[in-house]
Amino acid sequence: MSETAAMRVEVVSPERMLFSGEANQVITRTLGGGEIAFLAGHAPFLGALDACHTRIYQADGKVVDVAIHGGFVEVSGNKVSLLTDLAELGTEIDRARAMRAKEAAEERMRGEHDADAVASLSRAHARLAASGGLTGTPAGAH
Repeated sequence: MSETAAMRVEVVSPERMLFSGEANQVITRTLGGGEIAFLAGHAPFLGALDACHTRIYQADGKVVDVAIHGGFVEVSGNKVSLLTDLAELGTEIDRARAMRAKEAAEERMRGEHDADAVASLSRAHARLAASGGLTGTPAGAH
């Protein structure tokens, strides 16, 4: 792709800047809106983020996988900003811990479906997807 197809992308949590760079596409999930893709030149947009696996497609073909756990996405000019409550790079996620959290949340949901159990399960799914999915494919190996 040409350089004109690139846009600036930032993923920021209260703890740190997880990603800052150029990308050709960002795919994330908004609350109640499902997955949404952003390309260079996208119309201005502001949305609340759901717990999800976000993919940032770089010009060199690499994919940055991020587990997002709420926050906001803003598109303005040629920049996509993901301002998150909590986010983790797929390469930094402890898959065994995420699998244990998923199983614990599923067990809690066998009883009463409380909001905490649903939120825990959503976070576990986002972590597992960003770190390679349930099959364990290494993050970024798309």
